[in-house]
Amino acid sequence: MSDNPATVGGGRIERLGQWVDDRLGFSGFWKAHVSEYYAPKNFNIWYYFGSLALVVLVLQLVTGILLTMNYKPSAAEAFSSVEYIMRDVNWGWFIRYMHSTGASAFFVVIYLHMFRALLYGSYRKPRELLWIIGMFIYLVLMAEAFMGYLLPWGQMSYWGAQVIVSLFGAIPVIGEGLSEWIRGDYFISDITLNRFFAFHVIALPLVLLLLVVVHLGALHQVGSNNPDGIEIKKLKGSDGIPLDGIPFHPYYTVKDFFGTVVFFIIFFLVVFFAPEMGGMFLEHANFEPADRLKTPEHIAPVWYFTPFYAILRALPEKLMGVIAMGGAIGLLFALPWLDRSPVKSMRYRSVISKVMLGLFVISFLALGYLGLMPVTDFYTLLSRIFTGFYFLFLITMPWWSRMGSHKNEPERVTYASR
Repeated sequence: MSDNPATVGGGRIERLGQWVDDRLGFSGFWKAHVSEYYAPKNFNIWYYFGSLALVVLVLQLVTGILLTMNYKPSAAEAFSSVEYIMRDVNWGWFIRYMHSTGASAFFVVIYLHMFRALLYGSYRKPRELLWIIGMFIYLVLMAEAFMGYLLPWGQMSYWGAQVIVSLFGAIPVIGEGLSEWIRGDYFISDITLNRFFAFHVIALPLVLLLLVVVHLGALHQVGSNNPDGIEIKKLKGSDGIPLDGIPFHPYYTVKDFFGTVVFFIIFFLVVFFAPEMGGMFLEHANFEPADRLKTPEHIAPVWYFTPFYAILRALPEKLMGVIAMGGAIGLLFALPWLDRSPVKSMRYRSVISKVMLGLFVISFLALGYLGLMPVTDFYTLLSRIFTGFYFLFLITMPWWSRMGSHKNEPERVTYASR
């Protein structure tokens, strides 16, 4: 009696899979980082944004590759090639809007991911290096967005890049040379566009992917934080499994899949019905080709840069503004050592800590709004006030984080604060 062909074929596939696995170790990787990676039981909605950041990263890479197939990185043809993509390439408008909306969505997700770290102390020991790597991801993401900002070669792209690159000229001694090196010329030109295109499409994505891999590796080394801010690895059963942990797969892969579906519903509503978002995602001036002889009435960067742009404009001297803008980002790297609270999670911190975090969030949002507004005495005054709150939160953190009465953390994870 002959063997069943389906059985024989299935056996061959299994043997081939085993042969590949013996040489690549995929099953071991899957177990270590997915199916047998134990995460806290009490993840909440704030823990969607890490996985969503990966989803948006993949989306940006795929749409970016598709756009480069028709984009021409030259001052003479860049703007018209974007128009060609929007009007003549099949589904080109859809790909372009997904990429432009994805850029803003990336920063929305990243800012919410960073806020969750502030909320639950995810930067505290033993996750200091995890936070620092994440901050480098943020810096590279800002550079990636800035390089891509010039590529449409519209009015706001050109003049926004002109303003931002000129900031480096305020640095003593090396400023002018550094600005010239970034531009590749004495002014924003075809050479600058080619240079930014190379960085945006090849160099920075490679660095970003490397940092993301290292970030995930560091996360799985120390384990995920949770809303209670307690370490689940400290309390294990006889089998070595954390008592308050569950396998990431299938429990959180299903949860993240649900979050991804909700995200894409919102994402495509924006893509189809409000891709410009009133000029915040795609500025109206960027629908005009770049003209170095015609300055736009009001130059402002894209919304995700505006908090730091407002800090820059809040100070009267350009050099002081650049230092303050750099310090606003640089101080975030020091958060693990600035925070001296006896507990990690804001659930168990004092009222003072909660008020300070609230003021910081309000200041950041207010600065984002003020960075979009034209320069007036009133807006400048508000920018200085909220810049003061921003730095007050960070510089005085070693003192206010210890003040007030803190609740004791529970021994086991909970689903709500006590």
